[in-house]
Amino acid sequence: QVQLVESGGGLVQAGGSLRLSCSASGSIFSINAMGWYRQAPEKQRELVATITRGGSTNYADSVKGRFTISRDNAKNTVYLQMNSLRPEDTAVYYCNADALIRGGVLSIWGQGTQVTVSS
Repeated sequence: QVQLVESGGGLVQAGGSLRLSCSASGSIFSINAMGWYRQAPEKQRELVATITRGGSTNYADSVKGRFTISRDNAKNTVYLQMNSLRPEDTAVYYCNADALIRGGVLSIWGQGTQVTVSS
């Protein structure tokens, strides 16, 4: 069974920081792109940041300069360092990975971790 497990969410005051982690486990040959998405109440899920296996990154305009995505390929883990958090960053954050498994490429989603930023 292939799965992603997230950790690091919580409650923080505006201006504070949090670091999210997401690790993949199971019968995985390798992982291509990994990313973080978020979904606020009554809103659609949106991209936060992505990173390729080679380390190229892409960010939503709303988080540029405040969030940093990174990964450890040896550990099949992706991180999201979130600084200068704002109340509008409050959402459930989901990890995503494109994993190469027996039979092809599988897009995997984590269960989500809640991030709440108080004003």
